[in-house]
Amino acid sequence: MIICVAENIHVISGRVKTAIKERDAKTIQGIARMAKEKGADYIDVNIGPASKEGPEIMEWVVKQVQEVCNLPLFLDTLNIQAIERGLQIVKQRAVINSISCIPERMDALLPLVKKYNAGCVCLLISSQGLPRDNDERGMLAAELIGKAMEYEVANEDLWFDPFTPPIAFQQDAVKLMIESVPMFEEIAPGCKTTCGLSNASNGVPAELRPTINRTLLIMAEKQGMKSAIVDAEDEKLMEIAKGKRPDLQQIVGNIMDGKEQDLSSLTAEQLDYVKTANVLLCHKLFSPSWLTE
Repeated sequence: MIICVAENIHVISGRVKTAIKERDAKTIQGIARMAKEKGADYIDVNIGPASKEGPEIMEWVVKQVQEVCNLPLFLDTLNIQAIERGLQIVKQRAVINSISCIPERMDALLPLVKKYNAGCVCLLISSQGLPRDNDERGMLAAELIGKAMEYEVANEDLWFDPFTPPIAFQQDAVKLMIESVPMFEEIAPGCKTTCGLSNASNGVPAELRPTINRTLLIMAEKQGMKSAIVDAEDEKLMEIAKGKRPDLQQIVGNIMDGKEQDLSSLTAEQLDYVKTANVLLCHKLFSPSWLTE
């Protein structure tokens, strides 16, 4: 079982962007209801940069969601004032998504974590950009832990996101991300881990994205990841997250452990997960046609 954070209220979506612009409560509330019905544990309210009217937009979206859904929220925006407005009106303990390893962002948001008794996603990106390897991920995590301690934020309130790059452009980096998961619990006992699954499949043909996201979820959970930001409308992904596909977990787990398995006994669906796991582990070079080869 993995904690599912529904990504579906995201300003990058055309219908969500239009709903926010037109203050269309019906659309926002419909998505919130769907996320709960599909089994989400949290809803990520992502209003983007929101440089203009950010606090007002955040307040409006949070109120619409909370009118029809009692799930706790991730508050997701670059606008710090909008984050605080959301924290002021949430009915349940929220999580700030996210705090990067940029000094001004840490110094602005960690006090809010403490003030409002919130959690926070620690996105392992610095002012120099993405971590090049897991040693850099560890260094960034240690920097965030140290800064959190200054503001008396406990490990239990930290959700480390090692950052998931697109496999279409950084295949090796996806493998490193998967391998990095166990170290965060070692560095900060009691912390949680999370990731944005859809990031891994950005730039891939639309019909292939769900298989990548689902396979990555299985692999990350086996490594100890506690949660993921997911497309709650993907019913098969939600089944996997809730432990309802032990066959797929076993098959992918065998590949990760280097165990031999009889491919002739697998269904076409199961073979797709075998092929995808081999790509994610860099056993096979990524190409848009890997599932048909």
